[in-house]
Amino acid sequence: MLKGNLIIIGGAEDKKGEKEILKEVCSKIDKEREELVIATVATDLPKEVGAEYKMIFEKLGVRNISILNVEDRKDAFENHNVEMVQKASLIFFTGGDQLKITSLLGGSPLFKALHESNQNGCVYVGTSAGASVVSDTMVITGDDEESPKKCTLKMAPGLGLIKNVIIDQHFAQRGRIGRLLVAVAENPESLGIGIDEDTAIMVNNKGEFQVTGSGAVYVIDGSSISYTNVSEQNPDEILSMFDIKMHVLKKGDKFELNTRQPIKEEKQK
Repeated sequence: MLKGNLIIIGGAEDKKGEKEILKEVCSKIDKEREELVIATVATDLPKEVGAEYKMIFEKLGVRNISILNVEDRKDAFENHNVEMVQKASLIFFTGGDQLKITSLLGGSPLFKALHESNQNGCVYVGTSAGASVVSDTMVITGDDEESPKKCTLKMAPGLGLIKNVIIDQHFAQRGRIGRLLVAVAENPESLGIGIDEDTAIMVNNKGEFQVTGSGAVYVIDGSSISYTNVSEQNPDEILSMFDIKMHVLKKGDKFELNTRQPIKEEKQK
């Protein structure tokens, strides 16, 4: 598999046991020479969360670690923060509130540097809120563990590092199938990708991803929807939708985003 430039984690990744996903993150860089940046933009506890991840990555052998803390819009215009992103080989966005990330970074020099770094090979890693924000359209709020309703979802533009997908995290654990179905019904050109906790997708430069971790990934394809009752009228009415496709993937499974198909590997005889 090619060295990918996105790792999208469904949140609550194992930090105390085998740390399978975080080990995979560290394997993407030269742990002796390259720089790993922990971005605490989303969290209300930047010092605590930054320190926790710094200790974990140090124990996993990463020598050069910086913490990017943006608590105000002006921080996204500071040269030293921009330079930190420009020098990074991997940027790890923690969980928290995804709207904080876009509202603090959007349109800033730091936002531009993040896009340029990623295009030049810097690996973007996001967990929980840091996962949702990676796409061009992101879910902000919606009902967990509820039947899908016609128009009860709040969405906003994300960072746009990956196009035509909508990411939802903590997926099975918080019963979010209903809200992702609504997201796809409202945006059928986008693939809905629900990622369980302690589970991640690693996206390579060909537009393929592979699943790792202990849970499942759910891909919802609305391109063949033949009917939906989505509208702003009677928003609490149950959503009706025909001919939608879903794939369920586990560790090791691969998916091709451009063709919207799982990659079936021939079994060895």
